[in-house]
Amino acid sequence: MKLSKLYGLHSVQAALDYSPKKINHAWVDTQRHDKRLFQAINDLRDLGIEPEPVDRKKLDRLADSQNHQGIVIEVEMPGELSESDLKTAVENLSETALFLVLDNVQDPHNLGACLRTADATGVHGVIITKDNATGITPTVCKVASGAAETVPVYQVTNLSRTLRWLKQEGLWIMAAAGEATQTAYQTDFTVPMALVVGAEGKGLRRLTKEQCDILLKLPMRGQVESLNLSVATGVLLYEAVRQRSLAV
Repeated sequence: MKLSKLYGLHSVQAALDYSPKKINHAWVDTQRHDKRLFQAINDLRDLGIEPEPVDRKKLDRLADSQNHQGIVIEVEMPGELSESDLKTAVENLSETALFLVLDNVQDPHNLGACLRTADATGVHGVIITKDNATGITPTVCKVASGAAETVPVYQVTNLSRTLRWLKQEGLWIMAAAGEATQTAYQTDFTVPMALVVGAEGKGLRRLTKEQCDILLKLPMRGQVESLNLSVATGVLLYEAVRQRSLAV
């Protein structure tokens, strides 16, 4: 069991909403008087957890000097699932598959934001690489605002092999790439698919790209070359939602 600390009213509320049974302990600022803080304390007490009153200096230490808003909790972190779990999920899926694949994404803020969007768009799972990539961390959970608990995250050792297997299972592998000639709006997202997004600043690795059926891009009308990874992912996933809604 991997324990970690979350801090701030928004993160604590997300834990209360989505994973209350995984909260083990709580610390609160005895000098802070805040309606939202009092509500969080009452919610914790309803779970049978009596928050420990401490001074601000201790909270600062517990939160690594980050903005904790008077509360820190210790939680059991959600874990990554295995390649075996992924195979079981794909084989048992009754809906048209929609997976998000992140190729060596290292920024926990980007992973957290992608998880949040994945939850909102009904993605069946997020696939990440084991090496040279971030896993589920407290920062990921904070940014994800509960989505780290609701979206399955599968960690794989060999992404190229995993993509090859997904194709054998009938999924189309579509990847965002700046050099692509077709746009997302010219691409059929109603088919069973895995959307692949490359790492920050580096894009797709060669072996990953070789497994892709379709390379696509977002049209860029301005001067910048690309969007932030999580922003581009959000646009692409919502295009899938739009197309699939029209196809029903």
